[in-house]
Amino acid sequence: MIEFLNKTAFTMSDSHVITWLQILYALGFLIVAWFLSRLLAFLVVKKLLSSARISQDSRAIIQRILFYAMIVLVLLTVLTYLGIPLATFAFISGAVAIGFGFGAKTIIENFLSGWILMSERPIRIGDIVEMDGLIGRIISIGNRSTLIKRNDGADIVVPNSQVLESRLVNWTLHDPFIRTSVRVGVAYGSDIGLVKNLLEQVIQAYELAQKEPGAVIVFEDFGDSALIFDVFFWVSIQAGREMRLIRSDVRFLIEEAFRAQGIVIAFPQRDVHVNFTDPGQLARLQDHDNE
Repeated sequence: MIEFLNKTAFTMSDSHVITWLQILYALGFLIVAWFLSRLLAFLVVKKLLSSARISQDSRAIIQRILFYAMIVLVLLTVLTYLGIPLATFAFISGAVAIGFGFGAKTIIENFLSGWILMSERPIRIGDIVEMDGLIGRIISIGNRSTLIKRNDGADIVVPNSQVLESRLVNWTLHDPFIRTSVRVGVAYGSDIGLVKNLLEQVIQAYELAQKEPGAVIVFEDFGDSALIFDVFFWVSIQAGREMRLIRSDVRFLIEEAFRAQGIVIAFPQRDVHVNFTDPGQLARLQDHDNE
C-alpha cells in the first residue's frame, strides 16, 4: 500500500511529480478544512457579534462571507502544497466552469439570486411575506433556495430565482404594521352617532389594535337592508395572530357591544306590498300557498 501511494499519480513537469499520497493528504485536508471553516465562521459570528446590534440576516451574510473566504485560503494552500501553478488551475477551472455552466444553469441562477437577495435585502430573515396568496415567515435564505414557514405550520422551499422574480409582498420590510378592516351593517333607524362611538370604543379596548394611528370609522353606504359601516384599524403583523383571527376578535367585540346597547345588526329584508283589490292577484297568492 505504501509503495502504491508513493507512485506518481501525474506529472506536472520533468522535475515535479504528484504522488497518490499527496493527493490523499490534500483530499483529507480539504474535508477537514471544510468542516472547520463552517465551525469557525459560526463561532466567530456567535461569539464576536452576539453583543453587537446586528440583524439576523446580516449575521448570516457575514458568516457566509467568512466561510467562503476561508475555503479560498484552503484551496490556495492545497494548490501550493501540490505545487500546481495558479495559471494552470485557472485554465482548467475555466474550462470546467464553461461545461458546468451549461449543465447547471438553474443551480447557478439560484446561487446568484441568493447572493442578490442577501445583498439587496428585499427580504430578510424573520420577515412576513405573501407569495401566491400564501402568507408566511422567512426562516432562512440559502445558497439555492429560501425557506418560508406558512401560518399553518408548513415549510415551503422556494428557489431563490423565483423569489427574486415573483411579485412577492413583504409586509414587514419597513415596519411591522398593517391596516385591516371590518364591515358591519346596522338596521335602519339606529342611532348612527352611538354606532360610531361604540365602534371606536371596541377598537380602543382591543389589545392588538394600535393606538396611533387610531381607528377610522367610515359610514360606507345606505344598503338595501342596512346602514353599512367600515372600521379601519392598524395592527402589528408580528403580534403572533393571523389577520382573520384578529378580525374575528373584533367582530365578537362589536356584536357584544351592540347587543348591550340594543343596536340591531341588520339582516336582509324585503317589503312585500299586496293589492287585495285585485282578485286575480289574491287568487295567485292562494295558489302559491297551496303549492
